[in-house]
Amino acid sequence: MSLFQLTGFQRDLMYVTAALDRPSGQEIKDRLEEELGVETTHGRLYPNLDTLVNKGFVERGEIDRRTNYYVLSDAGRQALLERREWESRFFELGDE
Repeated sequence: MSLFQLTGFQRDLMYVTAALDRPSGQEIKDRLEEELGVETTHGRLYPNLDTLVNKGFVERGEIDRRTNYYVLSDAGRQALLERREWESRFFELGDE
C-alpha cells in the first residue's frame, strides 16, 4: 500500500501524527487546525484516522477508557519517506 492511494487530508494526518509524541485525536485536530488554518470536524477526523489505522500506517493505543493515542507505524514512516523521495525527484527535474 502506498500513499498514492490516500487523500491529501490523510497524508496531512500522518505528518501531524509523526510530529507529535503519542497525540490524542484532539491533539492531532488542534495541530492540524493550527498548521492549516482550517477547522476540522470530528466527523472528518476520526473516520480518516480509522482508515489510516486499518491500512497499517498509524497505530492506535489507549490513554484511558475514553481517549486513544496515535503513532505512526513503521510502515507509515517508510511510506512517508518514499513519498518524500518521489516528490523530490520533481523538484530536482525543475532545477536542471
